[in-house]
Amino acid sequence: MIDFNKIIDFFYPEANKLRDILLIHSKGVAELATEILNRHPELQADREIVIAGAMIHDIGIRNCDAAGIECYGSEPYICHGILGADMIRKNQTALCLTPEESETLARICERHTGTGLTKKQIKSQNLPLPHRDLTPETLEEQIICYSDKFFSKTHPEKKKTYDKAVRSLQKFGEEGLIVFERWHKKFG
Repeated sequence: MIDFNKIIDFFYPEANKLRDILLIHSKGVAELATEILNRHPELQADREIVIAGAMIHDIGIRNCDAAGIECYGSEPYICHGILGADMIRKNQTALCLTPEESETLARICERHTGTGLTKKQIKSQNLPLPHRDLTPETLEEQIICYSDKFFSKTHPEKKKTYDKAVRSLQKFGEEGLIVFERWHKKFG
């Protein structure tokens, strides 16, 4: 069984504003993802992976420069997913994760930004990310990514409406909106 609390405590051992923001945001994402699982048992998604992944998907924010959400690291915020994935992979043993669990959680971290980022988008926008597709592939990755779009870290206690989630994605182009709408039909 994946102990997401152990993972959070490992990387965020002290009570502070950043940990609070992470926990409030992640709990909102996990609650919405759980609602989706309950509404759609026919999807047969792995509940343990969805809940654990929702709780740790943003674990890499601590290394980013985003003062508005109490992040005082040095990396661009767009990198938080790959940073989190690296943190999980490098600390697999300390986190008591099997190689499969570690890779599953790492992929959730690196594939949840926007509705995912394609290699083409990363290259064309000159993003400081690896030149490979970072798009949600598994059902569990998609549920977490979709749920994440309804919660920000600037106001983590407030769930966005569908329209606000769409507006927040519009600035990133049509591709993401098409993916989000497809997910909304499937999960909403």
